[in-house]
Amino acid sequence: MTVLGVLAVAAAVAPLLARWWGRDAGWPLAAVFLVLAVVIAAQLPAVLDGEVVETSWPWIPAAGVNFALWLDGVGWLFAMLVLGVGALIMAYCARYFGRTSSQSRFYLLMGIFAVAMLGLVLADDLLLLFVFWELTSICSFFLIGGTSLKADKPAMRALLVTAGGGLALLSAVTLLAVRTGTTQLSAILADTSWLQDGWTGPLVAVFIIIAAFTKSAQVPFHFWLPGAMAASTPVSAYLHAAAMVKAGIYLLIRFTPAFSDLALWNVVLVTFGLATAIYGAVLALKEYDLKSLAAFSTVSQLGYLVAIIGIGTSYALAAAAIHTLAHALFKATLFMMVGVIDHQAHTRDIRELGGLRRSMPVSAVLTGLGAMSLAGLPPVLGFYSKEKLFAGFLEAGGPGWVAPLAGGAAVLAAILTFGYAARFWYYTFGGQPSDRSDVREAPASFLFPPAVTALAGLGLGLSVPALRPFAERVVADTGFGAQTVEIHLIPGLTPDVGMSALAILFGLGLFLSRERVDSLLHRRSAPTTGDAVFDRVHATSLAFGRRVGDLTRSAAPPVHIVPAVFVLGVLAAVAVWWGMPVVQPPEPVVRTWDWLVIAAITAAVLGTVLVRNRIAAVVLLGVVGVLLGVWFVLLGAIDVALTQITVEVLTVVVLVLVLRRLPVMFQRVGGVRIGLSAALALAAGGVAAVATFLLTGRRELSPVSEYLMTHSEEDTGGINVVNTILVDYRPLDTLGEVTVVGIAGVGILALLHTVRLRGREDPTPSHRRWSPIEDPWGNAIVIQVVGRVLAPVIIVLSLWMLLRGHNANGGGFIGALVAGAGLCLAHAAAPDPRRSLVLRIPGVAVITAGLALSVVTGLFGLLDGSFLRPLHADIGAYHFTSALVFDVGIYLAVIGTVVVALTRLGVPHPPTEPTREPPARSGTRGERDAQALPPTALDGHDPGNGERAPVRRGDSATEPGGEQ
Repeated sequence: MTVLGVLAVAAAVAPLLARWWGRDAGWPLAAVFLVLAVVIAAQLPAVLDGEVVETSWPWIPAAGVNFALWLDGVGWLFAMLVLGVGALIMAYCARYFGRTSSQSRFYLLMGIFAVAMLGLVLADDLLLLFVFWELTSICSFFLIGGTSLKADKPAMRALLVTAGGGLALLSAVTLLAVRTGTTQLSAILADTSWLQDGWTGPLVAVFIIIAAFTKSAQVPFHFWLPGAMAASTPVSAYLHAAAMVKAGIYLLIRFTPAFSDLALWNVVLVTFGLATAIYGAVLALKEYDLKSLAAFSTVSQLGYLVAIIGIGTSYALAAAAIHTLAHALFKATLFMMVGVIDHQAHTRDIRELGGLRRSMPVSAVLTGLGAMSLAGLPPVLGFYSKEKLFAGFLEAGGPGWVAPLAGGAAVLAAILTFGYAARFWYYTFGGQPSDRSDVREAPASFLFPPAVTALAGLGLGLSVPALRPFAERVVADTGFGAQTVEIHLIPGLTPDVGMSALAILFGLGLFLSRERVDSLLHRRSAPTTGDAVFDRVHATSLAFGRRVGDLTRSAAPPVHIVPAVFVLGVLAAVAVWWGMPVVQPPEPVVRTWDWLVIAAITAAVLGTVLVRNRIAAVVLLGVVGVLLGVWFVLLGAIDVALTQITVEVLTVVVLVLVLRRLPVMFQRVGGVRIGLSAALALAAGGVAAVATFLLTGRRELSPVSEYLMTHSEEDTGGINVVNTILVDYRPLDTLGEVTVVGIAGVGILALLHTVRLRGREDPTPSHRRWSPIEDPWGNAIVIQVVGRVLAPVIIVLSLWMLLRGHNANGGGFIGALVAGAGLCLAHAAAPDPRRSLVLRIPGVAVITAGLALSVVTGLFGLLDGSFLRPLHADIGAYHFTSALVFDVGIYLAVIGTVVVALTRLGVPHPPTEPTREPPARSGTRGERDAQALPPTALDGHDPGNGERAPVRRGDSATEPGGEQ
């Protein structure tokens, strides 16, 4: 836990380090990685003794999910790769990037990437593992896509493919959690009784395979990995050597003990793994770009690892562990050397390179060591790991022909690997010198990281027997128990040595025939590529989605009402058909005052339908809403009624502000449309009425409702059950809802900032004379006087409702709606709406403050065990709860949204105050006509809100090219 926490802190401060030190921020970050790697390395003696280092913190207590980490032999291997290789990559970045480049974003994402990968390999909870799994995909998406404009498609392919695999992993996690009753990984692997189900084991295996194949780029999901080479070279080096693609290998190793006897698991992994190893090697032979060649090489080597894991024996798992280590070392070396070559020679195209061994001798040696390990030449580690792979393939179960076939395919892949590894080195450093006479050897600080991995591969190869205890521990920790794994520095005449000799011999022949091989491989191309297939599938999916969306992408109400009526009718019919028990209400369903409310609502609805004036229709619609609120009062739902009524009031205000910019009357429509609309309305109302009648009284009070009714005061100290549900029991839902409200407020600000609304009143000539009857300023005197008196009272009332919400009708949301009504009244009472005090309130800042206050209050809940958990304290005779502070945040966020709406909708564009007398008629006729023209409807003049004053067209500030 400490290692993961320190790494997370390092990732968080990485942008600051990059801002201070530029590219040299890689050095302190490398030091942090190195120190953490030493801490993990210090656990090796305990790990070799069979101890498992574990730690656990409550994470989701209600679901029994803990933030659980464990470190055994398998976890130790991958953790060392994440931290050790990560330290070298960070040091490499300090010299890879330019001197003037800060790379704050890059170091932040790389730090998060490392945290995600380390958390993944240490997670002892499947849900936690899934979270880190998805975080690696997200980080790789940003690291790939942030490189250049051309990298967006490769980044999207990588994200969609790996995220699709993440969904498969989530399905496996869900199945295992439901079947076993726990998400603890070690417990699930220790007790595999869930495999006894006829379908659970195979289905989970399929999901795990899909997740691993997408992450580790196995056929047919291999295409995203070479495309990811759009990322910078340090990203590629880390992704290929120690992160991302290794996640799939880790997952397969972890679950192999459970599925080692499942034929589906073995056949799929061996078949697709060897196919990927051969196909990836063939594609690598076709590449001229060093980075792409190394990428397809990774695809091939990952295929090797997947296939050997599929063999499922203890020796095969030991071979997989050793080759994982070898692959990390030679792949990190080769990718970092690709960056060095690119920096010094300014190209990665092997057709433009050659003979660099003379000008870059150290680079030639380091690249040669990496290529030797890749090709499987002694005495580097790759030679020994390849032999273990061959020996493991010869242990393949099944019919007698399976082992020779698997071994033969592995040798074929090794031959091709030798060919492209030799091609990698020869075309860069061998042959005749190119015309790049300005190429010089890279600085020692630039060569240091790849030198460490190259020499580590050589050193471990020369001391390979020392790896035996570690290999045996990996085998034991994957469930095979104590096993002896033979690893010799000088192997005898064994079948795997013969297979290795054949691979080297035929690989050498393949290299010597390189010109003929190049001609053969480039003579014909595949009819399509993985990228092309993915792009077509992606485009087809989007087109299909647009067609489905077109069914409801309409502003016409019938398009939405018809499906709703149908669904509601079906639900009512199903409920009645299934014979839901009828619970008799304690009093008559229909009462006299209900009919009065229904009559009033009917009259208001008829008025809404019949009037042609837009504002009148909105007001009548608001009346319907208020009457529904009255009905809620009669039913005893006071909180719901308060919310309904205040929302209706604010809705009418906002709609009137919008509609005043539209024509006064609705446009006339034909009789056929009126008839169809009436029929649809009657059908919708009839179905809703019948469904309500049939469904009413058919459900008893649920156990949850009973608990809330009886325990809310004991649990929360509040009597108002509705409010305690909102701020105590389900505050996360409330926080999400109020966040949506805040986003809506910001959306209003953004939308109306770019859309210039023109009001109906704007074209009014400035010289118009008002009659006494139609004079708006004289007639508004009543609302001005009333507003100045009542607006402060309403706002104080809203604060009272906020404070009493926990024990009486009210709360933050209702109080904010009441305050919003008061603000609307205060705005309407202002003599000049452009100078309304309401507009001086910074709406966005209030929204931000409200959301921040709610979140911070939630964070304090962690002191008592979970986010948003209310804290209680008795201050004198007053019982204080942090839920009140949370409610204040809701209050502020809603008020801020109302202020934003008034700011953008409540100001005339431009001001419409007419003069009492027409302007003096002076000047020429053209000048007099210009005086009578209205100002152009631009952004309103509001000095207190920071908007521009209206300007007339023709001013230099508004014309193209006239900016001053």
